[in-house]
Amino acid sequence: MKRIAVLFSGEGGNLQNLIETVHGNTCHIVCALTDNPNANGIIKAKHAGIDVRVLEHRHFKTREAFDQHLVAILQSYCIDLCVMAGFMRIVTPVFTSQLKAINIHPSLLPRFKGAHALERSFYSADPLAGATVHHVTEELDGGAVILQQAFQRDTDESFQSFHKKIRAIEYEILPKAIIGLLNDLK
Repeated sequence: MKRIAVLFSGEGGNLQNLIETVHGNTCHIVCALTDNPNANGIIKAKHAGIDVRVLEHRHFKTREAFDQHLVAILQSYCIDLCVMAGFMRIVTPVFTSQLKAINIHPSLLPRFKGAHALERSFYSADPLAGATVHHVTEELDGGAVILQQAFQRDTDESFQSFHKKIRAIEYEILPKAIIGLLNDLK
């Protein structure tokens, strides 16, 4: 069975979804790694029996030094795919040149790259919103799109409702993307 690592920084909602949808079925999540020692996703991963690693960027002088250590940890798990699911670090070529990775992003790329994409999408005048799964490359949120799904925005929608719709799309397309990519590796 294929082996994946999931990287996250916060609540671990997408991590929990992957535990429920692909872990033990399509693949094994062999490592959950976070840069935040207080991330709630740590509890979710431990509850599922997944090995958790915490790697704080503050302990490294450069992004490259952080990424080199990150790559070494992930390679020690012999993973087939790295899944960034709310991992709030910008990776360097040290990472992208050595690992196959995908990312879930809460906007319709190429719109709203980078941080605060959900908020920027919500406050925009764009009639469509959605989420994207893409390959991780040196360019921030610039890798080829794997899956993307959109919805027509309601004019009087609250941010909470908007966020809930984005999250539902993420929960649908991220597992699909993983399954598709891992099937291609067979």
